Amino acid sequence: MHWIYWVLIGVCIVVLLNLLLLASMIFLEKKKPQTIIAWLAILTFLPVIGFVFYVLLGSGLSPRVKKMIKKKAISESDVLKNIRGLKTFGEVSGAKTLSKDSDLMKLCFEMGAYPCLGNDVKIFCHGYEKIAVLKQDLLAAKKTINMEYYIFANDRVGREIMDILIQKAKEGVKVKLIYDAIGSKKTPRRFFLKLRKAGGEIAEFFPPFMHIRLLNLKLNYRNHRKIVVIDGKIAYTGGINIRDDHMGANKRLSPWRDASIRIEGGGAFPLQNIFLDDWRYTKNDKTDANQYIKQYFPTPERKGDTALQIVTSGPDSKVQKIKEVYIKMIVSAKKRVWLQTPYFVPDEAFVSALTIAQKSGVDVKIIMPAKPDKRLVYLPSLSYAREIAESGVKIYFYNGFMHAKTLLVDDNKLSIGSCNLDNRSFGLNFECTAIMYSEKLNAEYAQLFEEDLASSIPADKNYFKTIPLAARFGQSVFRLLAPIL
Repeated sequence: MHWIYWVLIGVCIVVLLNLLLLASMIFLEKKKPQTIIAWLAILTFLPVIGFVFYVLLGSGLSPRVKKMIKKKAISESDVLKNIRGLKTFGEVSGAKTLSKDSDLMKLCFEMGAYPCLGNDVKIFCHGYEKIAVLKQDLLAAKKTINMEYYIFANDRVGREIMDILIQKAKEGVKVKLIYDAIGSKKTPRRFFLKLRKAGGEIAEFFPPFMHIRLLNLKLNYRNHRKIVVIDGKIAYTGGINIRDDHMGANKRLSPWRDASIRIEGGGAFPLQNIFLDDWRYTKNDKTDANQYIKQYFPTPERKGDTALQIVTSGPDSKVQKIKEVYIKMIVSAKKRVWLQTPYFVPDEAFVSALTIAQKSGVDVKIIMPAKPDKRLVYLPSLSYAREIAESGVKIYFYNGFMHAKTLLVDDNKLSIGSCNLDNRSFGLNFECTAIMYSEKLNAEYAQLFEEDLASSIPADKNYFKTIPLAARFGQSVFRLLAPIL
């Protein structure tokens, strides 16, 4: 009877803890119902382990962290007012010349994304293409290099880029590098310390306690952005990390298809701004914001004819900004909505937007990878793909790994960034994406998309019936956990 007594005590403690966690989710953190259901399933079937998982993965950012992130932010409005004296939406956007997109532009503007006109934008579909040009730009840097990557690996391409950063730092260029603690967990700290010894500066986003990788209570919140800004005039963003895999070196996932952009012009400003916000928070930098504005934001020059906005999202915001902008783009489409994503784990609102567009006569196509890199996320992705395929949305599986995160709408709107079409990217990760207004870029990427279709397998509703029963069972189970994957 003695051991039964202690077992009952243990069960009561576990039940009480689970109830307290659920109360916290509902009343304090105010999580979405689907997220609560997912955690309830874990807490029910894995009562003790589930509690540990929640402490490590489920609890949101503390109010202190959110407050500090906002406190360190340099608003784009402050940057623009100091440089060009622009204040209103009409002044910034040149809305008269872009009237047909003013509603989308206004939505992005209200979320802090200022329209930047007169940019030259180059698209890269493969990592090696981007890295070749990036090396040239880094070597030509005169004053500043700001770099932020989710993954910065200690491999061939990582060492090549690091050697250039060290060289430029020794030449007197101000070099700053942010890397994510989780994304770059396999990269030893001594690899980054070489840059510091050369005169550069480094910062680890959400570092673990005492630099012990497993002791990181923020490991569920990752800085997934990929940003480079050189001399405040040239910027890069997109989905390509500094890692050999992203250069196509992984034979299991070959061919690797990705997407990144190079921006020259005033469109570098918002990416500079995002980097400095992350830098000031990560380093607890108390430098006056106006000093950074003078140092990192030169007078903008018109380099092309592309207008763009950079939209960010992250767990520090109550609004899932990128998701809302994407939904706006999808439901406003008249002709086509073409998507590419490595992971497709959307919420009900996003699924509804896609199916409504399709039923309204819009050509909705989604390209996903046929070769997954993360099985646990791929299983629910297949479940959602089957669901929307049954509604008429056209699904294609690329014969390789599709890592590009793109959204092409009608003939003049294109998004390329770091944000996957899943709950993690929409709500848990720090992300950014470029919304570009250009018929030229749209036509260029539409051609690339069609080439990808030629290398993809079309999947109608009958395609998913060929999937084995065991795999379909796994899809259903992991779909239940989709909100927290």
